[in-house]
Amino acid sequence: MLFRSLLGQRADSGAVRAGAAQASVEGVWIVPEEGPVVDRVREAGGDVEPADAGRAQLYLARTLTAEGRSRATVGGRSAPAGVLADLADQLVVMHGQSDQLRLRSAAAQRDALDRFGGAAIQAALATYHDAFAAWQATDRELAALVADRDTRAREAADLRALIAEIEQVDPQPGEDHELAVRAERLANVEELRLAAATAHAALSADDDQPDVGMLVGEARRGLERAAASDPALTEFADQAAELAYRAADLAAGLSGYLADLDESGPQELAAVEERRAELSTLVRRHGTLQAAIELLQTGSARLAELDDDTGRIDRLTARLDDEASALDHAAGALTAARTSAAASLGAAVTAELRALAMPDARLEVAVETAAPSVHGRDEVTILLAPHPGAQFRPVARGASGGELSRVMLAIEVVIAATDPVPTFVFDEVDAGIGGAAAIEVGRRLARLAESAQVIAVTHLAQVAAFAGNHLSVVKAGDGTVTASSVRRLTGDDREAEMARLLSGLSDSASALSHARELLSLANTAP
Repeated sequence: MLFRSLLGQRADSGAVRAGAAQASVEGVWIVPEEGPVVDRVREAGGDVEPADAGRAQLYLARTLTAEGRSRATVGGRSAPAGVLADLADQLVVMHGQSDQLRLRSAAAQRDALDRFGGAAIQAALATYHDAFAAWQATDRELAALVADRDTRAREAADLRALIAEIEQVDPQPGEDHELAVRAERLANVEELRLAAATAHAALSADDDQPDVGMLVGEARRGLERAAASDPALTEFADQAAELAYRAADLAAGLSGYLADLDESGPQELAAVEERRAELSTLVRRHGTLQAAIELLQTGSARLAELDDDTGRIDRLTARLDDEASALDHAAGALTAARTSAAASLGAAVTAELRALAMPDARLEVAVETAAPSVHGRDEVTILLAPHPGAQFRPVARGASGGELSRVMLAIEVVIAATDPVPTFVFDEVDAGIGGAAAIEVGRRLARLAESAQVIAVTHLAQVAAFAGNHLSVVKAGDGTVTASSVRRLTGDDREAEMARLLSGLSDSASALSHARELLSLANTAP
Protein backbone atom coordinates (compact mmCIF):
# COMPACT_ATOMS: atom_id res chain seq x y z
CA MET A 1 0.00 0.00 0.00
CA LEU A 2 2.78 2.43 0.93
CA PHE A 3 4.73 1.57 -2.23
CA ARG A 4 1.72 2.39 -4.39
CA SER A 5 1.42 5.75 -2.59
CA LEU A 6 5.04 6.42 -3.65
CA LEU A 7 3.75 6.12 -7.21
CA GLY A 8 1.21 8.90 -6.70
CA GLN A 9 -1.80 6.75 -5.88
CA ARG A 10 -4.25 7.83 -3.18
CA ALA A 11 -2.72 7.65 0.28
CA ASP A 12 -4.70 5.79 2.97
CA SER A 13 -4.16 6.75 6.60
CA GLY A 14 -4.90 3.12 7.46
CA ALA A 15 -1.30 2.39 6.43
CA VAL A 16 -0.05 4.29 9.52
CA ARG A 17 0.60 1.93 12.41
CA ALA A 18 -1.74 2.41 15.37
CA GLY A 19 -0.17 4.82 17.84
CA ALA A 20 2.33 6.19 15.30
CA ALA A 21 2.22 9.77 14.07
CA GLN A 22 3.13 9.01 10.47
CA ALA A 23 4.39 6.51 7.94
CA SER A 24 7.05 7.13 5.30
CA VAL A 25 8.28 5.38 2.19
CA GLU A 26 11.30 6.31 0.08
CA GLY A 27 12.61 5.10 -3.24
CA VAL A 28 15.80 5.58 -5.26
CA TRP A 29 15.88 5.07 -9.03
CA ILE A 30 18.82 5.04 -11.40
CA VAL A 31 17.68 6.97 -14.46
CA PRO A 32 19.30 8.53 -17.56
CA GLU A 33 20.83 11.87 -16.62
CA GLU A 34 18.81 13.53 -19.39
CA GLY A 35 15.34 12.73 -20.65
CA PRO A 36 11.64 13.09 -19.85
CA VAL A 37 12.00 11.80 -16.26
CA VAL A 38 14.67 14.33 -15.33
CA ASP A 39 12.83 17.08 -17.21
CA ARG A 40 9.67 16.43 -15.17
CA VAL A 41 11.64 16.38 -11.92
CA ARG A 42 13.26 19.72 -12.69
CA GLU A 43 9.96 21.17 -13.81
CA ALA A 44 8.64 20.33 -10.32
CA GLY A 45 11.59 22.15 -8.73
CA GLY A 46 13.67 19.09 -7.80
CA ASP A 47 16.82 17.60 -9.28
CA VAL A 48 18.75 14.34 -9.59
CA GLU A 49 22.19 13.44 -8.26
CA PRO A 50 25.04 12.16 -10.46
CA ALA A 51 25.57 8.40 -10.36
CA ASP A 52 27.93 7.14 -13.07
CA ALA A 53 28.51 7.85 -16.76
CA GLY A 54 25.24 8.95 -18.33
CA ARG A 55 23.11 8.02 -15.31
CA ALA A 56 21.73 9.77 -12.24
CA GLN A 57 20.01 8.94 -8.96
CA LEU A 58 16.43 10.10 -8.40
CA TYR A 59 15.07 10.21 -4.84
CA LEU A 60 11.33 10.04 -4.23
CA ALA A 61 9.51 10.03 -0.89
CA ARG A 62 5.97 10.11 0.47
CA THR A 63 4.94 10.77 4.07
CA LEU A 64 1.45 10.07 5.39
CA THR A 65 0.15 11.26 8.77
CA ALA A 66 -2.40 9.48 10.92
CA GLU A 67 -4.81 12.36 10.19
CA GLY A 68 -4.69 11.57 6.48
CA ARG A 69 -2.41 14.40 5.30
CA SER A 70 0.38 13.47 2.93
CA ARG A 71 3.55 15.10 1.66
CA ALA A 72 5.46 14.13 -1.45
CA THR A 73 9.14 14.84 -2.12
CA VAL A 74 10.61 14.70 -5.62
CA GLY A 75 14.32 15.14 -6.10
CA GLY A 76 14.71 16.80 -2.70
CA ARG A 77 11.83 19.26 -3.10
CA SER A 78 8.21 19.13 -1.96
CA ALA A 79 5.83 18.52 -4.84
CA PRO A 80 2.18 17.58 -5.47
CA ALA A 81 1.37 13.88 -5.43
CA GLY A 82 0.40 14.26 -9.09
CA VAL A 83 4.10 14.64 -9.96
CA LEU A 84 4.74 11.19 -8.47
CA ALA A 85 1.93 9.82 -10.64
CA ASP A 86 3.46 11.45 -13.74
CA LEU A 87 6.85 9.91 -12.98
CA ALA A 88 5.37 6.51 -12.12
CA ASP A 89 4.26 5.98 -15.70
CA GLN A 90 7.88 6.19 -16.80
CA LEU A 91 9.55 4.50 -13.82
CA VAL A 92 7.44 1.52 -12.78
CA VAL A 93 5.05 -1.02 -14.25
CA MET A 94 2.92 -2.58 -11.50
CA HIS A 95 1.24 -5.94 -11.93
CA GLY A 96 -0.82 -7.68 -9.29
CA GLN A 97 -3.97 -9.72 -9.29
CA SER A 98 -6.02 -6.54 -9.59
CA ASP A 99 -3.90 -5.50 -12.58
CA GLN A 100 -4.61 -8.86 -14.22
CA LEU A 101 -8.29 -8.10 -13.85
CA ARG A 102 -7.65 -4.65 -15.31
CA LEU A 103 -6.29 -6.31 -18.45
CA ARG A 104 -9.85 -7.41 -19.07
CA SER A 105 -10.84 -3.77 -19.65
CA ALA A 106 -10.87 -2.23 -23.13
CA ALA A 107 -8.88 0.76 -21.88
CA ALA A 108 -6.03 -1.41 -20.54
CA GLN A 109 -5.89 -3.39 -23.80
CA ARG A 110 -5.75 -0.19 -25.83
CA ASP A 111 -3.00 1.18 -23.56
CA ALA A 112 -0.97 -2.01 -24.01
CA LEU A 113 -1.18 -1.71 -27.79
CA ASP A 114 -0.24 1.98 -27.68
CA ARG A 115 2.78 1.24 -25.49
CA PHE A 116 3.91 -1.47 -27.89
CA GLY A 117 3.41 0.80 -30.90
CA GLY A 118 5.95 3.24 -29.49
CA ALA A 119 6.78 6.49 -31.28
CA ALA A 120 4.61 5.82 -34.34
CA ILE A 121 1.41 5.51 -32.33
CA GLN A 122 2.39 8.27 -29.90
CA ALA A 123 2.94 10.73 -32.74
CA ALA A 124 -0.37 9.80 -34.38
CA LEU A 125 -2.12 9.98 -31.00
CA ALA A 126 -0.69 13.46 -30.27
CA THR A 127 -1.93 14.72 -33.66
CA TYR A 128 -5.33 13.17 -33.00
CA HIS A 129 -5.52 14.74 -29.51
CA ASP A 130 -4.91 18.20 -30.99
CA ALA A 131 -7.52 17.67 -33.71
CA PHE A 132 -10.05 16.27 -31.23
CA ALA A 133 -9.55 19.16 -28.80
CA ALA A 134 -10.06 21.74 -31.58
CA TRP A 135 -13.16 19.96 -32.91
CA GLN A 136 -14.62 19.52 -29.41
CA ALA A 137 -14.08 23.18 -28.49
CA THR A 138 -15.79 24.41 -31.68
CA ASP A 139 -18.63 21.90 -31.26
CA ARG A 140 -19.26 23.11 -27.70
CA GLU A 141 -19.14 26.76 -28.74
CA LEU A 142 -21.59 26.15 -31.58
CA ALA A 143 -23.95 24.10 -29.40
CA ALA A 144 -23.94 26.79 -26.70
CA LEU A 145 -24.58 29.52 -29.26
CA VAL A 146 -27.53 27.67 -30.78
CA ALA A 147 -28.96 26.70 -27.38
CA ASP A 148 -28.71 30.28 -26.08
CA ARG A 149 -30.06 31.93 -29.21
CA ASP A 150 -33.38 33.01 -27.59
CA THR A 151 -31.60 34.24 -24.48
CA ARG A 152 -29.13 36.22 -26.55
CA ALA A 153 -31.99 37.69 -28.61
CA ARG A 154 -33.65 38.95 -25.41
CA GLU A 155 -30.32 40.34 -24.23
CA ALA A 156 -29.93 42.18 -27.55
CA ALA A 157 -33.43 43.68 -27.31
CA ASP A 158 -32.85 44.84 -23.72
CA LEU A 159 -29.44 46.24 -24.58
CA ARG A 160 -30.81 48.05 -27.63
CA ALA A 161 -33.49 49.73 -25.48
CA LEU A 162 -30.93 50.80 -22.87
CA ILE A 163 -28.60 52.24 -25.48
CA ALA A 164 -31.47 54.16 -27.12
CA GLU A 165 -32.46 55.63 -23.75
CA ILE A 166 -28.91 56.73 -22.99
CA GLU A 167 -28.40 58.17 -26.47
CA GLN A 168 -31.61 60.18 -26.12
CA VAL A 169 -30.41 61.75 -22.85
CA ASP A 170 -26.82 62.13 -24.17
CA PRO A 171 -25.15 62.49 -20.74
CA GLN A 172 -21.73 64.12 -20.47
CA PRO A 173 -19.01 63.15 -17.98
CA GLY A 174 -19.43 65.16 -14.72
CA GLU A 175 -22.63 66.80 -15.92
CA ASP A 176 -24.66 65.76 -12.88
CA HIS A 177 -22.21 67.47 -10.53
CA GLU A 178 -22.12 70.66 -12.62
CA LEU A 179 -25.91 70.82 -12.71
CA ALA A 180 -26.14 70.32 -8.95
CA VAL A 181 -23.89 73.35 -8.42
CA ARG A 182 -25.90 75.38 -10.93
CA ALA A 183 -29.22 74.47 -9.32
CA GLU A 184 -27.95 75.46 -5.89
CA ARG A 185 -26.97 78.85 -7.26
CA LEU A 186 -30.27 79.46 -9.02
CA ALA A 187 -32.29 78.44 -5.96
CA ASN A 188 -30.52 81.13 -3.86
CA VAL A 189 -30.21 83.86 -6.47
CA GLU A 190 -31.72 86.65 -4.34
CA GLU A 191 -29.45 85.94 -1.40
CA LEU A 192 -26.47 85.85 -3.73
CA ARG A 193 -27.52 89.12 -5.41
CA LEU A 194 -27.82 90.90 -2.02
CA ALA A 195 -24.38 89.69 -0.88
CA ALA A 196 -22.70 90.65 -4.14
CA ALA A 197 -24.44 94.05 -4.30
CA THR A 198 -23.47 94.87 -0.70
CA ALA A 199 -19.85 94.00 -1.40
CA HIS A 200 -19.86 95.93 -4.64
CA ALA A 201 -21.32 99.01 -2.94
CA ALA A 202 -18.59 98.90 -0.29
CA LEU A 203 -15.95 98.88 -3.00
CA SER A 204 -17.63 101.46 -5.26
CA ALA A 205 -18.87 104.55 -3.37
CA ASP A 206 -21.50 107.04 -4.57
CA ASP A 207 -20.51 110.26 -6.32
CA ASP A 208 -20.33 112.24 -3.10
CA GLN A 209 -18.28 109.63 -1.25
CA PRO A 210 -14.75 108.45 -2.00
CA ASP A 211 -14.46 104.76 -2.94
CA VAL A 212 -11.89 102.26 -1.73
CA GLY A 213 -9.65 102.89 -4.72
CA MET A 214 -9.54 106.62 -4.00
CA LEU A 215 -8.79 106.11 -0.31
CA VAL A 216 -6.06 103.58 -0.98
CA GLY A 217 -4.65 105.82 -3.70
CA GLU A 218 -4.48 108.74 -1.28
CA ALA A 219 -2.68 106.51 1.23
CA ARG A 220 -0.20 105.43 -1.43
CA ARG A 221 0.59 108.98 -2.45
CA GLY A 222 1.17 109.99 1.17
CA LEU A 223 3.53 107.10 1.69
CA GLU A 224 5.44 107.93 -1.48
CA ARG A 225 5.98 111.54 -0.34
CA ALA A 226 7.20 110.45 3.06
CA ALA A 227 9.48 107.84 1.55
CA ALA A 228 11.93 110.55 0.66
CA SER A 229 12.73 110.78 4.39
CA ASP A 230 12.56 106.99 5.05
CA PRO A 231 12.98 104.59 2.15
CA ALA A 232 11.33 101.83 4.27
CA LEU A 233 7.95 103.38 3.42
CA THR A 234 8.44 102.59 -0.28
CA GLU A 235 7.50 98.95 0.29
CA PHE A 236 4.28 100.00 2.02
CA ALA A 237 3.52 102.34 -0.87
CA ASP A 238 3.92 99.43 -3.31
CA GLN A 239 1.55 97.29 -1.24
CA ALA A 240 -1.00 100.08 -1.24
CA ALA A 241 -0.77 100.31 -5.05
CA GLU A 242 -1.30 96.54 -5.32
CA LEU A 243 -4.26 96.77 -2.96
CA ALA A 244 -5.84 99.45 -5.13
CA TYR A 245 -5.50 97.30 -8.25
CA ARG A 246 -6.98 94.27 -6.50
CA ALA A 247 -9.90 96.29 -5.15
CA ALA A 248 -10.62 97.56 -8.65
CA ASP A 249 -10.51 93.98 -10.05
CA LEU A 250 -12.80 92.75 -7.29
CA ALA A 251 -15.32 95.49 -7.94
CA ALA A 252 -15.32 94.72 -11.68
CA GLY A 253 -15.77 91.00 -11.01
CA LEU A 254 -18.70 91.59 -8.69
CA SER A 255 -20.27 93.84 -11.29
CA GLY A 256 -20.08 91.03 -13.90
CA TYR A 257 -21.40 88.48 -11.37
CA LEU A 258 -24.43 90.73 -10.68
CA ALA A 259 -25.05 91.10 -14.42
CA ASP A 260 -25.02 87.30 -14.80
CA LEU A 261 -27.45 86.92 -11.90
CA ASP A 262 -29.77 89.41 -13.52
CA GLU A 263 -29.91 87.20 -16.61
CA SER A 264 -30.75 84.05 -14.52
CA GLY A 265 -34.39 83.54 -13.86
CA PRO A 266 -37.00 80.96 -12.88
CA GLN A 267 -37.04 79.58 -16.43
CA GLU A 268 -33.36 78.55 -16.23
CA LEU A 269 -33.88 76.89 -12.85
CA ALA A 270 -36.76 74.86 -14.28
CA ALA A 271 -34.64 73.78 -17.24
CA VAL A 272 -31.78 72.73 -14.95
CA GLU A 273 -34.10 70.70 -12.71
CA GLU A 274 -35.66 69.03 -15.72
CA ARG A 275 -32.21 68.02 -17.00
CA ARG A 276 -31.24 66.72 -13.56
CA ALA A 277 -34.40 64.59 -13.51
CA GLU A 278 -33.40 63.01 -16.83
CA LEU A 279 -29.94 62.21 -15.52
CA SER A 280 -31.38 60.85 -12.26
CA THR A 281 -33.35 58.29 -14.25
CA LEU A 282 -30.12 56.99 -15.76
CA VAL A 283 -28.39 56.98 -12.36
CA ARG A 284 -31.18 54.94 -10.79
CA ARG A 285 -31.01 52.40 -13.61
CA HIS A 286 -27.22 52.12 -13.93
CA GLY A 287 -25.92 53.11 -10.48
CA THR A 288 -23.85 56.08 -11.61
CA LEU A 289 -23.87 58.44 -14.54
CA GLN A 290 -20.40 57.25 -15.50
CA ALA A 291 -21.66 53.65 -15.66
CA ALA A 292 -24.36 54.72 -18.10
CA ILE A 293 -21.78 56.51 -20.26
CA GLU A 294 -19.50 53.42 -20.22
CA LEU A 295 -22.43 51.19 -21.21
CA LEU A 296 -23.01 53.42 -24.20
CA GLN A 297 -19.37 52.96 -25.18
CA THR A 298 -19.13 49.17 -24.63
CA GLY A 299 -22.74 48.14 -25.28
CA SER A 300 -22.53 48.90 -28.98
CA ALA A 301 -19.76 46.33 -29.45
CA ARG A 302 -21.73 43.73 -27.48
CA LEU A 303 -24.87 44.51 -29.46
CA ALA A 304 -22.95 44.05 -32.71
CA GLU A 305 -21.76 40.65 -31.45
CA LEU A 306 -25.29 39.59 -30.47
CA ASP A 307 -26.74 40.78 -33.75
CA ASP A 308 -24.13 38.67 -35.59
CA ASP A 309 -25.37 35.34 -34.18
CA THR A 310 -26.51 34.04 -37.55
CA GLY A 311 -23.17 34.90 -39.12
CA ARG A 312 -21.26 33.35 -36.22
CA ILE A 313 -23.30 30.15 -36.46
CA ASP A 314 -22.52 29.93 -40.17
CA ARG A 315 -18.82 30.54 -39.57
CA LEU A 316 -18.65 28.05 -36.69
CA THR A 317 -20.51 25.44 -38.75
CA ALA A 318 -18.01 25.83 -41.57
CA ARG A 319 -15.09 25.66 -39.15
CA LEU A 320 -16.58 22.58 -37.48
CA ASP A 321 -16.80 20.85 -40.86
CA ASP A 322 -13.14 21.62 -41.54
CA GLU A 323 -12.10 20.39 -38.08
CA ALA A 324 -14.23 17.26 -38.46
CA SER A 325 -12.40 16.52 -41.70
CA ALA A 326 -9.03 17.04 -39.98
CA LEU A 327 -10.17 14.84 -37.09
CA ASP A 328 -11.24 12.10 -39.50
CA HIS A 329 -7.84 12.23 -41.19
CA ALA A 330 -6.00 12.09 -37.84
CA ALA A 331 -8.22 9.24 -36.65
CA GLY A 332 -7.49 7.32 -39.83
CA ALA A 333 -3.75 7.75 -39.35
CA LEU A 334 -4.05 6.60 -35.72
CA THR A 335 -6.11 3.56 -36.75
CA ALA A 336 -3.53 2.65 -39.38
CA ALA A 337 -0.69 2.88 -36.85
CA ARG A 338 -2.61 0.78 -34.32
CA THR A 339 -3.60 -1.81 -36.91
CA SER A 340 0.00 -2.23 -38.01
CA ALA A 341 1.20 -2.52 -34.41
CA ALA A 342 -1.65 -4.92 -33.55
CA ALA A 343 -0.46 -7.51 -36.06
CA SER A 344 3.09 -7.36 -34.72
CA LEU A 345 1.94 -7.47 -31.08
CA GLY A 346 -0.26 -10.50 -31.70
CA ALA A 347 2.54 -12.43 -33.37
CA ALA A 348 5.11 -11.53 -30.72
CA VAL A 349 2.85 -12.40 -27.77
CA THR A 350 1.86 -15.70 -29.44
CA ALA A 351 5.55 -16.61 -29.62
CA GLU A 352 6.00 -15.75 -25.95
CA LEU A 353 2.99 -17.82 -24.92
CA ARG A 354 4.56 -20.88 -26.52
CA ALA A 355 7.47 -20.44 -24.12
CA LEU A 356 5.05 -20.04 -21.21
CA ALA A 357 3.63 -23.55 -21.47
CA MET A 358 0.88 -22.53 -23.86
CA PRO A 359 2.40 -24.05 -27.04
CA ASP A 360 -0.79 -24.05 -29.09
CA ALA A 361 -2.18 -20.70 -27.92
CA ARG A 362 -2.75 -17.96 -30.45
CA LEU A 363 -3.31 -14.30 -29.66
CA GLU A 364 -4.66 -11.59 -31.91
CA VAL A 365 -5.28 -7.91 -31.33
CA ALA A 366 -8.39 -6.62 -33.11
CA VAL A 367 -8.79 -2.94 -33.94
CA GLU A 368 -12.38 -2.01 -34.79
CA THR A 369 -14.14 1.26 -35.44
CA ALA A 370 -15.97 2.84 -32.51
CA ALA A 371 -17.42 6.24 -31.62
CA PRO A 372 -14.78 9.00 -31.56
CA SER A 373 -13.39 9.83 -28.14
CA VAL A 374 -10.32 11.51 -26.74
CA HIS A 375 -8.44 8.21 -27.30
CA GLY A 376 -9.38 7.87 -30.97
CA ARG A 377 -12.16 6.03 -32.74
CA ASP A 378 -10.70 2.56 -32.21
CA GLU A 379 -11.92 -0.24 -29.99
CA VAL A 380 -8.99 -2.51 -29.19
CA THR A 381 -9.73 -6.10 -28.16
CA ILE A 382 -7.18 -8.76 -27.25
CA LEU A 383 -8.42 -12.16 -28.48
CA LEU A 384 -7.10 -15.51 -27.29
CA ALA A 385 -7.48 -19.03 -28.68
CA PRO A 386 -5.79 -21.07 -25.90
CA HIS A 387 -5.68 -24.46 -27.64
CA PRO A 388 -6.24 -26.06 -31.06
CA GLY A 389 -9.82 -25.97 -32.25
CA ALA A 390 -10.74 -23.12 -29.89
CA GLN A 391 -12.28 -20.01 -31.35
CA PHE A 392 -10.74 -16.62 -30.69
CA ARG A 393 -12.49 -15.06 -27.73
CA PRO A 394 -11.82 -11.78 -25.87
CA VAL A 395 -9.52 -12.36 -22.89
CA ALA A 396 -12.07 -10.36 -20.87
CA ARG A 397 -14.47 -13.32 -21.18
CA GLY A 398 -12.59 -16.41 -22.30
CA ALA A 399 -9.30 -16.50 -20.35
CA SER A 400 -8.86 -18.30 -17.02
CA GLY A 401 -6.86 -16.72 -14.19
CA GLY A 402 -3.71 -18.69 -15.07
CA GLU A 403 -4.05 -17.91 -18.78
CA LEU A 404 -4.59 -14.25 -18.03
CA SER A 405 -1.45 -14.17 -15.87
CA ARG A 406 0.66 -15.61 -18.67
CA VAL A 407 -0.90 -13.35 -21.32
CA MET A 408 -0.13 -10.33 -19.17
CA LEU A 409 3.47 -11.44 -18.59
CA ALA A 410 3.95 -12.19 -22.29
CA ILE A 411 2.63 -8.76 -23.21
CA GLU A 412 5.00 -7.06 -20.74
CA VAL A 413 8.00 -9.00 -22.04
CA VAL A 414 7.16 -8.00 -25.61
CA ILE A 415 6.39 -4.36 -24.76
CA ALA A 416 9.61 -4.02 -22.77
CA ALA A 417 11.51 -4.18 -26.07
CA THR A 418 9.76 -1.07 -27.43
CA ASP A 419 8.70 0.82 -24.30
CA PRO A 420 11.30 0.09 -21.59
CA VAL A 421 10.83 1.21 -18.00
CA PRO A 422 13.42 0.89 -15.20
CA THR A 423 11.33 -1.22 -12.81
CA PHE A 424 8.66 -3.94 -13.04
CA VAL A 425 6.80 -5.04 -9.92
CA PHE A 426 4.89 -8.34 -10.16
CA ASP A 427 2.73 -9.08 -7.14
CA GLU A 428 1.82 -12.79 -7.35
CA VAL A 429 1.66 -12.65 -11.14
CA ASP A 430 1.88 -16.45 -10.98
CA ALA A 431 -1.50 -16.81 -9.26
CA GLY A 432 -3.50 -19.68 -10.75
CA ILE A 433 -0.57 -21.49 -12.35
CA GLY A 434 1.95 -24.11 -11.27
CA GLY A 435 4.23 -26.90 -12.45
CA ALA A 436 5.90 -26.44 -15.83
CA ALA A 437 3.98 -23.22 -16.50
CA ALA A 438 5.37 -21.70 -13.29
CA ILE A 439 8.92 -22.61 -14.37
CA GLU A 440 8.41 -20.84 -17.68
CA VAL A 441 6.99 -17.79 -15.88
CA GLY A 442 10.15 -17.70 -13.75
CA ARG A 443 12.29 -18.08 -16.87
CA ARG A 444 10.51 -15.15 -18.58
CA LEU A 445 10.81 -12.95 -15.50
CA ALA A 446 14.54 -13.63 -15.50
CA ARG A 447 14.71 -12.73 -19.18
CA LEU A 448 12.87 -9.48 -18.50
CA ALA A 449 15.33 -8.75 -15.67
CA GLU A 450 18.15 -8.65 -18.21
CA SER A 451 16.96 -5.20 -19.36
CA ALA A 452 15.11 -3.89 -16.32
CA GLN A 453 14.81 -4.28 -12.58
CA VAL A 454 12.17 -6.92 -11.79
CA ILE A 455 10.66 -7.28 -8.33
CA ALA A 456 8.44 -10.36 -8.02
CA VAL A 457 6.37 -11.32 -5.01
CA THR A 458 5.72 -15.08 -5.22
CA HIS A 459 4.89 -18.14 -3.19
CA LEU A 460 6.04 -20.54 -5.92
CA ALA A 461 9.48 -22.11 -5.67
CA GLN A 462 9.48 -22.59 -9.46
CA VAL A 463 9.42 -18.80 -9.88
CA ALA A 464 11.67 -17.92 -6.94
CA ALA A 465 14.40 -20.24 -8.28
CA PHE A 466 15.10 -17.84 -11.15
CA ALA A 467 15.65 -14.81 -8.90
CA GLY A 468 19.07 -13.22 -8.91
CA ASN A 469 18.42 -11.85 -5.42
CA HIS A 470 16.11 -13.91 -3.19
CA LEU A 471 14.62 -11.97 -0.27
CA SER A 472 12.47 -13.40 2.51
CA VAL A 473 9.86 -11.11 4.04
CA VAL A 474 8.73 -12.21 7.50
CA LYS A 475 6.17 -10.67 9.82
CA ALA A 476 6.62 -10.95 13.57
CA GLY A 477 4.89 -9.39 16.55
CA ASP A 478 5.26 -9.02 20.28
CA GLY A 479 1.52 -8.91 20.92
CA THR A 480 1.43 -5.15 20.57
CA VAL A 481 3.28 -4.22 17.41
CA THR A 482 3.68 -6.26 14.22
CA ALA A 483 6.80 -5.58 12.19
CA SER A 484 8.11 -6.92 8.90
CA SER A 485 11.72 -7.85 8.31
CA VAL A 486 13.53 -8.51 5.05
CA ARG A 487 16.44 -10.95 4.82
CA ARG A 488 18.54 -11.94 1.81
CA LEU A 489 18.75 -15.69 1.37
CA THR A 490 21.85 -17.47 0.07
CA GLY A 491 23.31 -20.94 0.21
CA ASP A 492 21.65 -23.34 2.65
CA ASP A 493 19.16 -20.70 3.80
CA ARG A 494 17.86 -20.31 0.28
CA GLU A 495 17.63 -24.06 -0.26
CA ALA A 496 15.67 -24.39 2.99
CA GLU A 497 13.25 -21.65 1.97
CA MET A 498 12.77 -23.22 -1.45
CA ALA A 499 12.03 -26.55 0.26
CA ARG A 500 9.48 -24.83 2.50
CA LEU A 501 7.78 -23.30 -0.53
CA LEU A 502 7.66 -26.73 -2.19
CA SER A 503 6.46 -28.85 0.71
CA GLY A 504 5.88 -26.67 3.72
CA LEU A 505 8.89 -28.35 5.38
CA SER A 506 12.26 -26.63 5.33
CA ASP A 507 14.21 -29.72 6.48
CA SER A 508 12.60 -32.39 4.30
CA ALA A 509 15.32 -34.32 2.48
CA SER A 510 13.22 -34.86 -0.62
CA ALA A 511 12.09 -31.22 -0.63
CA LEU A 512 15.69 -30.03 -0.26
CA SER A 513 16.72 -32.29 -3.13
CA HIS A 514 13.95 -30.88 -5.30
CA ALA A 515 14.95 -27.33 -4.29
CA ARG A 516 18.54 -27.94 -5.36
CA GLU A 517 17.30 -29.36 -8.64
CA LEU A 518 15.20 -26.26 -9.31
CA LEU A 519 18.09 -23.93 -8.47
CA SER A 520 20.39 -25.88 -10.73
CA LEU A 521 17.84 -25.70 -13.53
CA ALA A 522 17.49 -21.96 -13.09
CA ASN A 523 21.24 -21.39 -13.05
CA THR A 524 21.77 -23.36 -16.26
CA ALA A 525 18.65 -22.14 -18.09
CA PRO A 526 19.31 -20.14 -21.26
